[in-house]
Amino acid sequence: MAKRGRPSDCKPEFADQAAKLCRLGATDLEISDFFGKDERTINRWKKDHPDFCQALKDGKLVSDMDVADRLHQRALGFEYEEAQAHKLKTVEYKDGKRLKETERLEIIMVKRVVPPDTTACIFWLKNRRKVEWRERQEAPQKGDDDASEVITLEISDKS
Repeated sequence: MAKRGRPSDCKPEFADQAAKLCRLGATDLEISDFFGKDERTINRWKKDHPDFCQALKDGKLVSDMDVADRLHQRALGFEYEEAQAHKLKTVEYKDGKRLKETERLEIIMVKRVVPPDTTACIFWLKNRRKVEWRERQEAPQKGDDDASEVITLEISDKS
């Protein structure tokens, strides 16, 4: 039985183009805009063309891995080198008179340190270690096995 409706206008080269867009961080909506289509059309292409769907997944995975790597670096802190331009001036004198003045630009490499970022650490841990790092701690409810245990604290004032 033949498919009904008009044939898909998804071309094989669209998969490579979509993958490149995804590696740049494009969303499905932005991809649909690139191709001049509605987002529903992109979703239909994903269902009807497995190679197109896989290209999107692969491109998004590369982009997500890059972001995860940068977040990880930010959480741990890192070092990098930065090129800085410095203007150097040379003035020549003879018998107290200024003879010649020359300027030159020198590029030097400066080591920079970015300290660990607490917010990035917290974000990483809340996503990677959800149970240990969630903000809300749940107290046992009545009827729970742990609710029968009572902890007594004694506070004495020895002043």
